[in-house]
Amino acid sequence: MADLPDDLELPLSSGAEWWYWLGGRPAIDFVNTHRERWRRNVETLVAPGDLCLWLQEAQLLGGLAEVTDARLRGARRLRAAIDAGIHAAINQTAPPTEAMNEINRWLRHATPPRRLTAPERYAVLTTTRPADPVQHALAQIALDAAVLLGTDQRDRLRICASDTCSARFFDASRAASRRWCSMTGCGNTAKARRHRARNPG
Repeated sequence: MADLPDDLELPLSSGAEWWYWLGGRPAIDFVNTHRERWRRNVETLVAPGDLCLWLQEAQLLGGLAEVTDARLRGARRLRAAIDAGIHAAINQTAPPTEAMNEINRWLRHATPPRRLTAPERYAVLTTTRPADPVQHALAQIALDAAVLLGTDQRDRLRICASDTCSARFFDASRAASRRWCSMTGCGNTAKARRHRARNPG
């Protein structure tokens, strides 16, 4: 994703304006809420309300929910653990133990509770609403990350090749040869730079 504006006032009061959704998977879009790792380390999950809104926009949370400062800190730890796993996968090494432990802590909450009821003549197995919907939504992100890191899908994890982008993405192309987070963004910028280098003046 293209650079953030140079005159952007930091730290942000809210990061919603600067989210982007080109990672190809919920876990990767979540990691991409940490912008400009190569430059200014811009946090876009600034406040608990940002996390709630991001989970809603990612279609992981059905409505408003209470998000505490502690839950926001936990979400950021999960994000860092997933990113460490992405780096390990790209470098073809095992994820750090602490990153796996963090993801595993969330996986316990990925399946909502089930309950057997008998509303009429027969018993029915139903899924109940999670007691903590924000925790459950984050656990779904952890589950997506676990599938990415724990299967052959890890071979399609990428970091954009642009020097001015830190976007992570899942390469779903048939040849698994994508280099840019977006051809209309970083890909076109790189193409224009190569053209100018070949045709100066």
